[in-house]
Amino acid sequence: MKGRAVEHSSNRNRALYKFFSLCAVTAFLSSSALAEVESRAACHINSCCPGGQPCPVAPPAAPIQRSSAPAMNMGSSPAFLESILQHESAGTSSEPGSTPHAMLMASRSGWTFMFHGVAFLNAIQQSGPRGGDKVFSTNWFMPMAQRHLGPGTLTLRAMLSLEPATITGERYPELFQVGETAYGSPIVDGQHPHNLFMELALLYDLKIGRNALLSFYGAPVGDPALGPEAFPHRASASEDPIAPLGHHLEDSTHISDDVLTMGFAYKIARVEVSGFHGREPGEFRWDIDSGALDSWSTRLTINPSPNWSGQYSIGRLASPEQLFPGEDTLRMTASLSYNRPLRNGRGNWATMLLWGRNKDLPSGEVYNGYLAESTVRFAATNYAWTRIESVDRTNLLEWGENPLPPGFDEHFLARIQAYTLGYDHDFGFIPRVATAFGGQFMWYGEPAFLDSLYGAHPVGGVIFIRFRPKSGR
Repeated sequence: MKGRAVEHSSNRNRALYKFFSLCAVTAFLSSSALAEVESRAACHINSCCPGGQPCPVAPPAAPIQRSSAPAMNMGSSPAFLESILQHESAGTSSEPGSTPHAMLMASRSGWTFMFHGVAFLNAIQQSGPRGGDKVFSTNWFMPMAQRHLGPGTLTLRAMLSLEPATITGERYPELFQVGETAYGSPIVDGQHPHNLFMELALLYDLKIGRNALLSFYGAPVGDPALGPEAFPHRASASEDPIAPLGHHLEDSTHISDDVLTMGFAYKIARVEVSGFHGREPGEFRWDIDSGALDSWSTRLTINPSPNWSGQYSIGRLASPEQLFPGEDTLRMTASLSYNRPLRNGRGNWATMLLWGRNKDLPSGEVYNGYLAESTVRFAATNYAWTRIESVDRTNLLEWGENPLPPGFDEHFLARIQAYTLGYDHDFGFIPRVATAFGGQFMWYGEPAFLDSLYGAHPVGGVIFIRFRPKSGR
């Protein structure tokens, strides 16, 4: 065990060394090229505005402020490419180009800086023998810096969360949820917190003519090309502070270690391949884990118009579960997202349909998860949302959070349905912060043989205060 700890620490130190060395080289190159880049900062590379004068607006590859409108300068490049270059989502995933993102932005010395995120202060109550209650905070924060570098665009991005401190006991209550471990036992009927470092990434995008884009992504912790935009960040789940029950069937790799991704986009389509470390984060959530690039994934994304986005992805995760180190997982996901801007720019309607499938190897056990969720923002300050799920669960539900016996054989137990309805309203209490008060009601469907564990008709409710930065526009 001591040897493993030393090896683990050595791997982590090497990953950190590589990442910060890469950042140092990037900073040096940025400084060396500063004069040249700033002279082009208002023009397309190798082209300027009529009369040879600097353009008064940023080039299409530069980061921009976006509300509910599609990316600017769509006449010079396809809208999907412009949406990719903004890098407003986690990892390299995509949403419809018309999806709004609330953020704060500033520019200085050729750099554009962006900050967005969200924090919920929640109080949850659940019924039945397994139901729990708790006050906790779910949150994430994303600072980002972007500029031209050489022939392309450089992006530096971090994703941080204080959940290791704001979710005590290694979990918050969530009926029928499973995934990861706490104190050496499986987490059952609870959701684990995210790590302090959800993402530390360097991205570089290179335009190839008018219609193509080559992209590179490297992160000691980040999001490989597997699944849709993860639930904390997608617009269709923006007001729901609780994780989907299908998280570990659909998008749980959004916090993976040692991620390398390469992508090629042409007009409305993008193909990506990733290598990463497949083991899920450990129980100590304040550090950065590390390991071999033992897992892979590939994803096809198609954005046929500013309001639509679809993806199909497949990947093999090497030994993702700490409790079952001899098992790999073959994961497939498919999703369709739609965003409809509402009239007068006072809202939007974001919807996602999602399917995720895990196949355990070598056992061959298959588990599916299905999700439909939708959030509508109307009259500028009101949000209403719903989520409907149908997910497979294993016999971990029967054991609860008790230590597993030697030789435990995990297998399919039941299919669970979960339903959510919620509403919140924004108030202008704090400048440049959208503060909302709201809540949601959740109810579940389960087979009758689980009534002794959960009660006949388990339900739950959450009330919360939500904080989100907003632009001054």
